[in-house]
Amino acid sequence: MSHDRQGARLRAAAAQVVDAVATAGKSLDTALPEHEGRVGKQDRALLRLLCYGTLRRHWHLQFWIGRLLDRPLKPKDSVINALLAVGLYQLTETRIPDHAVVSQTVEASRLLRRPKLASLLNAVMRRFLREDIASAVPDTAEAVHDHPQWLIDAIQNDWPGHAEVILAANNARAPMWLRVDTSRVTAAEYVQRLQEAGLAAATFDPIDSAVKLTEPAAVDDLPGFAEGLVSVQDAAAQLAAPWLLGGAGRRVLDACAAPGGKSGHLLELGGAQIDLTCLDRDAKRLQAVADNLDRLGRSATLLCGDASTPQAWWDGSAFDAILLDAPCSATGVIRRHPDIKLLRRASDIAPLRDLQRSLLDSLWPLLAPGGRLLYATCSVLAAENDEVLRRFIEATADAREEDALQNNNIRDLMQRKGCGFQVLPGTAGMDGFYYASLEKAG
Repeated sequence: MSHDRQGARLRAAAAQVVDAVATAGKSLDTALPEHEGRVGKQDRALLRLLCYGTLRRHWHLQFWIGRLLDRPLKPKDSVINALLAVGLYQLTETRIPDHAVVSQTVEASRLLRRPKLASLLNAVMRRFLREDIASAVPDTAEAVHDHPQWLIDAIQNDWPGHAEVILAANNARAPMWLRVDTSRVTAAEYVQRLQEAGLAAATFDPIDSAVKLTEPAAVDDLPGFAEGLVSVQDAAAQLAAPWLLGGAGRRVLDACAAPGGKSGHLLELGGAQIDLTCLDRDAKRLQAVADNLDRLGRSATLLCGDASTPQAWWDGSAFDAILLDAPCSATGVIRRHPDIKLLRRASDIAPLRDLQRSLLDSLWPLLAPGGRLLYATCSVLAAENDEVLRRFIEATADAREEDALQNNNIRDLMQRKGCGFQVLPGTAGMDGFYYASLEKAG
């Protein structure tokens, strides 16, 4: 296959992925595997870059497209709109030569069975370069911030002093964080191993298991990955396990365990001192937990069940500690999942809030007196975080917040809320996470 034909095929695949998200409402995790098999393995990193980047800049790119087209493309040609967005993203955000971008994007329209639109694509992309459309100032808040208006409003309402920083952080590429199994090697020792393998990285003083790579790497290139020495996990997510286990007893429940990152961390820290039960309602996702624990050489009791209906799976023995990593809007991890900005709706928040409260109400009776429940989300929205916890505490006589941080080194990384603590996206390169620790009265 010629280089031009190969490049056109890659751009056609990128357009199909972007269109699947923007028009069909599919997630990137679903759409990418459906199309990446159409390009060579050597091109898949570029395919991911184009898909993630185009979705990250969606509203700004659509603003430019609106300036370039006299009238919108027909709905049946939405894939060509996506292809044009992929092309404009390359012209402004990559070092690919302009002539290659234009020629291969035009050729991609033929592979997508829209040959009659090839001349239009060629004309508008050349006009984009000739008239410097990229310098046009966006005329909507959505195009300025590359977020939907409802989410801009929610973030500005919840974080008036931090909204601009959060919105900008959501549009940045996330670094690759690793979690070192500190029962086997220190973070500093593992950084040395990475350097010997030609990978640059640094430790992170506030969290002793966290290592940040200077540049992302394939897991197969990470020393000891296959043997469970290290895992891929954002530093903010690494706060959960030590927070839950600090001073807690033996019997532990990870209530929404899949895909198993926090479960593995709990076992690395607790070892034989804890008896861990990993629960998830989805059997396929529970298998991902099993696979992760198998790689780590760790074991736990795995249960397929719904945390909101414990009568179907609970044996009646109380847990000393419960981790509730609750389903949420995922608005704290948008930089890793830019499709969230297009897929999530304002109307999703109230049902998620109700589910989170239902999970708290259902799991609280399973906690032993004196036990700890750690509530966590990867959301930055108060409606899913401190507002849920405040109402739960007000309605639950034996629940109180433990407002002392387990690790004072992280104090400067977190924003104190009315209840709980928030890590904002981009803080020290971390994702956005919310935590609240509750203790059950003895």
